Amino acid sequence: MTKITENAIESFAIELLDKLGYEYVYAPNIGPDGSSPERVSYEQVLLVDRLRRAVKRINHSIPADAQAEAIKELQRIASPELLANNEAFHRLLTEGIPVSKQVDGYVRGDRVWLIDFKNPLNNDFVVANQFTVIENNQNKRPDVILFVNGIPLVVIELKNAVDENATIHSAFKQIETYKAIIPSLFTYNGFVIISDGLEAKAGSISAAFSRFMTWKSADGNAEASHLVSQLETLILGMLNKETLIDLIRHFVVFEKSKREDPKTGIVTITTVKKLAAYHQYYAVNRAVESTLRASGYADKDGTPLNNLTESPESYGLPGVKKQPAGDRKGGVVWHTQGSGKSLSMVFYTGKIVLAMDNPTIVVITDRNDLDDQLFDTFAGSKQLLRQEPVQAEDRNQLKELLKVGSGGVVFTTIQKFQPETGNVYELLSNRENIVVIADEAHRTQYGFKAKTIDDKNEKGDVIGKKIVYGFAKYMRDALPNATYLGFTGTPIESTDVNTPVVFGNYVDIYDIAQAVEDGATVRIYYESRLAKVNLSEEGKKLVKELDDELDQEDLTDTQKAKSKWTQLEALVGSENRIKQIAKDIVTHFGQRQTVFEGKAMIVAMSRRIAADLYEAIIKLKPEWHSDNLNKGVIKVVMTSASSDGPKISKHHTTKEERRTLAERMKHPEDELKLVIVRDMWLTGFDAPCMHTLYIDKPMKGHNLMQAIARVNRVYKDKPGGLIVDYLGIASDLKAALSFYSDSGGKGDPTILQEQAVQLMLEKLEVVSNMYHGFHYEDYFEADTSKKLSMILAAEEHILGLEDGKKRYINEVTALSKAFAIAVPHDQAMDAKDEISFFQAVKARLAKFDRPGSGKTDEEIETTIRQVIDQALVTEKVIDVFDAAGLKKPDISILSEEFLLELKGMEHKNVALEVLKKLLNDEIKSRAKKNLVKSKSLMKMLEDAIKKYHNKILTAAEVIEELINLSKDIVEMDSEAKAMGLTDFEYAFYTAVANNDSAKELMGKEKLRELAVVLTESIRKNATIDWTIKDSVKAKLRVAVKRLLRKYGYPPDMQLLATDTVLKQAELIAEELMMKES
Repeated sequence: MTKITENAIESFAIELLDKLGYEYVYAPNIGPDGSSPERVSYEQVLLVDRLRRAVKRINHSIPADAQAEAIKELQRIASPELLANNEAFHRLLTEGIPVSKQVDGYVRGDRVWLIDFKNPLNNDFVVANQFTVIENNQNKRPDVILFVNGIPLVVIELKNAVDENATIHSAFKQIETYKAIIPSLFTYNGFVIISDGLEAKAGSISAAFSRFMTWKSADGNAEASHLVSQLETLILGMLNKETLIDLIRHFVVFEKSKREDPKTGIVTITTVKKLAAYHQYYAVNRAVESTLRASGYADKDGTPLNNLTESPESYGLPGVKKQPAGDRKGGVVWHTQGSGKSLSMVFYTGKIVLAMDNPTIVVITDRNDLDDQLFDTFAGSKQLLRQEPVQAEDRNQLKELLKVGSGGVVFTTIQKFQPETGNVYELLSNRENIVVIADEAHRTQYGFKAKTIDDKNEKGDVIGKKIVYGFAKYMRDALPNATYLGFTGTPIESTDVNTPVVFGNYVDIYDIAQAVEDGATVRIYYESRLAKVNLSEEGKKLVKELDDELDQEDLTDTQKAKSKWTQLEALVGSENRIKQIAKDIVTHFGQRQTVFEGKAMIVAMSRRIAADLYEAIIKLKPEWHSDNLNKGVIKVVMTSASSDGPKISKHHTTKEERRTLAERMKHPEDELKLVIVRDMWLTGFDAPCMHTLYIDKPMKGHNLMQAIARVNRVYKDKPGGLIVDYLGIASDLKAALSFYSDSGGKGDPTILQEQAVQLMLEKLEVVSNMYHGFHYEDYFEADTSKKLSMILAAEEHILGLEDGKKRYINEVTALSKAFAIAVPHDQAMDAKDEISFFQAVKARLAKFDRPGSGKTDEEIETTIRQVIDQALVTEKVIDVFDAAGLKKPDISILSEEFLLELKGMEHKNVALEVLKKLLNDEIKSRAKKNLVKSKSLMKMLEDAIKKYHNKILTAAEVIEELINLSKDIVEMDSEAKAMGLTDFEYAFYTAVANNDSAKELMGKEKLRELAVVLTESIRKNATIDWTIKDSVKAKLRVAVKRLLRKYGYPPDMQLLATDTVLKQAELIAEELMMKES
């Protein structure tokens, strides 16, 4: 049998590249001491002779001396900073090297091109393997290098698919080592590829491992089959000559961002090199093609444009292909939020600028903060745009910027197209080479529709009515021959007639299902906290009415809606409720932080609520507050007017201040962890380390879909984003999701946290079963020495199982990820100690696999590391029926005579109140002894009182029911005696006998025996402080599970029974210990 080796995978890659027309060279042959030398030394990474020949071929009108000088300039790049060198090279490569030449006795400027971008096949493509580079006496030999015109543009590092230690991640680590030891090779790098033969990913030299992406299409027409190796798909789809040259020129950007150190005031400019993912590449090319069609332009340089991976037609949606030439409708690109839509707009602008001979690009948003955010992305990508974008400050500046002959990238909000008087906007330009790009193109503002509004004078008094139109009409007045292209993160609703009329049909679709599968975004989970923080019934009703009648964007259109919003705001923002929410957020966020360090956003309904919530949170956590903009853990991000009063206006932020806060929020190391917003930052704001969004504001449709995407960004090993709902927006979420799928979207945008809990419990059971016959419960109370011994013994046990190590590591990894999402659910908190033990054994197995090497950062699961050996305080559920301050009555009060006396009382309502209080307290006192029985009795009491309040029963009839209930309480005592059980044993009997299948399967006698054994086991294991010691709780949990299995308790009910038994044990802990002593 032929074994797959790394050499075999290398040969396979070279064969594929050979078929694409690359010349194969065995690198040792062209080394300085090889049979056909092309290098003067091993330090030289450029194949200079090939480069000279290519430069001469491409630049035949440039004199030889100018060509030679250009090559020297390329070789002179040598700063101490690798990324700065790479950026300098990329500029020379894509913009040409400026040179001087003599023309008719005059000195003229020109450019030397290193690559023929207009005709990709006029370049020299070489694939070389085992290319040795020596730098600073260090010798390294990358697997495969692709040279274009003698320039090492692509480095490929390969590992063996069948060697479990040689992973794609180790290929990434190898590249990191090369960058440190032989940086000169990477000065001339376009991008890097890592693969183990099956998996394959591409990324830039500044990309972290999580930012390396797969390439999903071999031909640009359809997604490749999962049965074809990713390496083959990537080579055919990404490294064919046309695509490689196109990627290098148009789809690499060096994005700049600046950050001021709050302590020193020093400003640092950070550069990140970004490479387009496959979905961005195909979408941009399709959008350029559609724009050229819509504008009536021909593709002047003749570059073939690639097709789309998934056509709109495959979603059952109309595409732009059938639209006529010159219709001015470029189409709509729907790329789900978080998948790099802003960057796609940058790539598109960079390419269309060249394709249309320097057109004017107008970028439209409908909100100032969106305008700022998008402008920052464009401003940070000036090299690709080949010009400086400009932000129009007002209508007059916008007019000046658009009254030019060509060129320019202009940013403006759509509101600046509102005419100052009348209903016609003045003509700014009738040129055809203007492209308008609209962000979030689905918004109502982009329509043509006319509507009647109040006409007001300078004082704000209504003086009549006037007709206004949608801004699309005014834009067409100003720029009648422009071509319009829309980008959106959410689909166009099937009822939306405006968007297709303005922009045309879909150009490209990249939905949630694709984004999550590709790792472009993470999953979003949903958790309702309504049980923890209740809204009154009136509040719930208002939320529902508001949903039915109110579209947020037209909020002020009707007084009726305004009034309802005001009422709801008062309910939602009541002092008591805000205190509860503040307390819950502080607890919940603290628990989230313990398992995964990150940031969170709170969405409040109004400025007042935002300010009040801030005050309530800092009352609980005063150390989080700071008046200094550059300090503090929590901030409010909003604008305000002086009329709002000091409490609100102190949180007012200017554009520059919001920019500072945005930089702080995006920076993972900054202490700013929580922001409260009303409507700012809900679209367009991108902080990858944000993992939780708390929603306490009615939201629906596009707004809701946009908001929840704030937490779907990829960041390190973030397992998912969590939406926490305090207002009951589940139905709105469902409606938004159904419109999403009705509009053609595939994939579920949110997953209930309950599903993560179920998955965690399933995985917990799988891992627990791997320990069958191994008693690990003593671990939780052991000292360090014994813990270490037990980990070794557990490791021995796992290694003794068939394929044990691999199965165990995979299952514990899956368990840890599910656990990170499930926190802080009560069941997740209960399981954390067991998971910490499983994780410790997994860590040992991983080390055992690689002697002498510590775990890398990526391998340490941040989802678990801080939970190990750290006790968390779990949230206690408050019993709203706790009649605080009432004296505990004796059971004798419920004697026959007393009950008859109550029954005969003249004032039935008073009698009812007395009886209700007595029974309530009696049941409460018994809850201490018997959780299950007291719960069923309490339910009977509640039901009876409910019937009374609902006028189903009269006071007299309710008293009758309550008297019967009191008799049940007395019977409860006698049943324990009849069975020969103590109060405690009877309590555990009711805990395990609380389901029909257990009674049927085991019978009363066996359940009785189980109850006695359980009581004894819990008494033995309970120590004085066991209810606050998680280690003892974990040990008890394991002991209870084992006893249930031993006595044949139904497997599907074991988890529930374990929880009930432990809750019962906790209730009687004190008395248990007293009996013991």
